[in-house]
Amino acid sequence: MKTTYFNPDRRKTVLIAIVCVVVLIYIIQLFRLQVLNPNYKVWADNNAFFPKTLYPSRGVMSDRNGKLLVYNQPAYDVMVIMRETQEFDTLSFCRAVDISIERFRKRLDEIKDKRNNPGYSSYIPQNFLTQLSNRQYGILQESIYKFPGFYIQNRTIREYSFPYAAHVLGYIAAADKQNIADDEYYQRGDLVGKTGVERSYEKQLRGQKGVEVLLRNAHGHIKGKYENGMHDVAPISGKDLTLSIDIDLQKYGEELMQNKLGAIIAIEPKTGEILCMISSPTYDPSSLVGRQFVESFFKLAEDPYKPLLNRSLSGTYPPGSVFKTTQGLTFLQENIITTHTAYTCFYGWPLGNGRPGCHGHASPLTLTGAIGNSCNSYFFWGLKAMLENKKYGSMRAAMDKWRDYMVAQGFGYPLGVDLPGEKRGLIPNGEYYSKKGRWNAFSVISIAIGQGEVTLSPIQICNLAATIANRGYFYTPHVVKKIQDASLDSIYLQPRSTGIDPVHYETIVEGMRWAVNGPGGTCHGANIPDIMVCGKTGTAQNSSGRNHSIFMAFAPMDNPQIALMAFVENGGYGATNAVPICRLMIQKYLKGEIPASDQWLEDRIKNTVILRNVIQKN
Repeated sequence: MKTTYFNPDRRKTVLIAIVCVVVLIYIIQLFRLQVLNPNYKVWADNNAFFPKTLYPSRGVMSDRNGKLLVYNQPAYDVMVIMRETQEFDTLSFCRAVDISIERFRKRLDEIKDKRNNPGYSSYIPQNFLTQLSNRQYGILQESIYKFPGFYIQNRTIREYSFPYAAHVLGYIAAADKQNIADDEYYQRGDLVGKTGVERSYEKQLRGQKGVEVLLRNAHGHIKGKYENGMHDVAPISGKDLTLSIDIDLQKYGEELMQNKLGAIIAIEPKTGEILCMISSPTYDPSSLVGRQFVESFFKLAEDPYKPLLNRSLSGTYPPGSVFKTTQGLTFLQENIITTHTAYTCFYGWPLGNGRPGCHGHASPLTLTGAIGNSCNSYFFWGLKAMLENKKYGSMRAAMDKWRDYMVAQGFGYPLGVDLPGEKRGLIPNGEYYSKKGRWNAFSVISIAIGQGEVTLSPIQICNLAATIANRGYFYTPHVVKKIQDASLDSIYLQPRSTGIDPVHYETIVEGMRWAVNGPGGTCHGANIPDIMVCGKTGTAQNSSGRNHSIFMAFAPMDNPQIALMAFVENGGYGATNAVPICRLMIQKYLKGEIPASDQWLEDRIKNTVILRNVIQKN
C-alpha cells in the first residue's frame, strides 16, 4: 500500500493565492465604489459635509431713463435629501407649508421618478416645494429641526415696478429637461428665463452660484461651517441691464391698444434702440411669479386672444401699402423708373384679370405723388416693367433680383432682434413661383402693393420706417441699451446698408411727407402743426374678416428722433385707427404730453373696442 504525503510548500502556495485573490477582489470593489461609482463618494462626503447651494441675485432691469423695472425679493424653497428622511409628524409639516397629505406623498413620488426627474439621486438635494410665503417660512423655520432630511433654501424671485412690458421683459420659470440637458449649470428646481429679455440675456442675468460647506455630526445634524468657511464660494450676482424702453411711452401705448389686437413699435433711428414694443392683448408680468404661476400661465395660454403671443415679433401679416415705399426704391435703383416717370391710373389697373382697384386721385402721377396718394396702379406698372425687362435675361432672374432688394431692406429673414421668437415673414423668389406652376407679371402683380404672398412682421415694418428716416441704413433693433461691465454684441452697433443710393430715399421721404400734408394725401390725420411727420398708410386685406389697419411714420422729417408703426388687426383703413395711434405716440414721446386739442382723439382711441367685433364675426 502506497502512502501519500501532503506537501507543506504546496499548501502554503494555495493559501497565499487565496489571500491574494481575496485582496484583489477587495481592491477591485473599492476602486469600483470609490472611483467608478460617484454615488459612493457623494454618500461618503454627505455623511460628513453638507454643500449648500448659494443662489446669486438675478440682475435687475431699468428703462432708458433709469426707472427700475424688474428687481428681486427674497423667497424660500423647501429642499429634501431623500437618503436622510426619517419618520416624523407629516401632518405637522403639511400644516406648516399649507399642503395636503396627498400632495406631500405625491410630491415625494414625483421626485423619485427618474423619468420626470432625470439625474435623480437620493444623496443630492431635491426641490420639494418652491417659494414659500413669509408666513409659511416663519412657521417652518421654527420647527425645521423636527423634519429630518428637509431644509430651507434661500433664493430670490422677480418683482415688477410696473404692470407693463410683459412681452419685452419676459418671465422666469423652473428649468425643464432640455435646460438641464443643455447646460450643466442648471439642476431641477432652478429658475431660468423663458421669454423676453429674461431668456435672451439669461447668462448675463443669472450670475454664478456659490456654495457653503457645512459640517455634520454622526447623527447628521449641522454643526457649523467646515473649517470656518475656508472652502465656501460666494455667489456672484447677475449683471444689471439698462433697457432702451421708455416705460412711460410703453405704458401709454398699452393703454391705447386696450381692447384691440395688434402691435405698436417705436425705434430710435440713429441707434436702433427700441423705445417701446406693445403687443396686444398683453398681461401683468407679476401674474407669472410665485406659487400662482401655473394657474396664471394656463389661464393665459387658454385665452382665445393669445396674450402670451408677442405679435410684434411673432406675428406675420401682409404689409399692404406701406410696402410701396420699398418698390419705389427698388425701381429707382434699378433704373426701371426715374423721379419723372409717370403712370396713369383710372380707379384701377387696366390690365390682367380682375383689374385691381384703386381710389380716386389725380392721374398720371410721378413716384412722389404715387406714394402720397397711395396709388396701386403706379406700382403695378413698375413691377411689370421690372419683371419684363430684358436686361435680366429671364423673368425668374428678374424676380430673384427683386427679392435681393427686399432682403437687403430687412425682409424675408429675422432682423436679429435681441428677443426670442422673431419670425422671418415671406418674400417669394423666382423658384417659389416656378414650383407652383406657370406664372407671369400679371399673376404675381399684387406683391407690388404688399399683398399676395408677401408677409412681414411688425418689427420689420417699423425697421423700414427707421431705414427711410436714416436715408438708406439701419441698426439691428434691440431692447438692451447697456449691460453692466460688458459691451453689447457688435451686431447692434454696426449700421447695415440697404445698398440703395441715399438720393432715392429723399424721393420716398418727399412722398411720405406728401401723404401727411399734400393734396390727396392718405394720412392727413398724422399732420401735427409743429412737428414735420412723414408717414405711409396701409390697409391690408384680410380673408377672414375686416381689413387690418397699418401706419408707419418717422419724425421730425430732417432730424428723425422716432420711427414707429401701429398695426390694428381688423382695424379697417390705415387712417381709421393706426394713424391716430401714431399721432398720439409721436406727441407723447417728443412733447411728453398730449395737447388739449387732441384729448378727444385720445379718448376715442382708448374707448374703441375691436375685440368685440372679432368675437361676433367668429
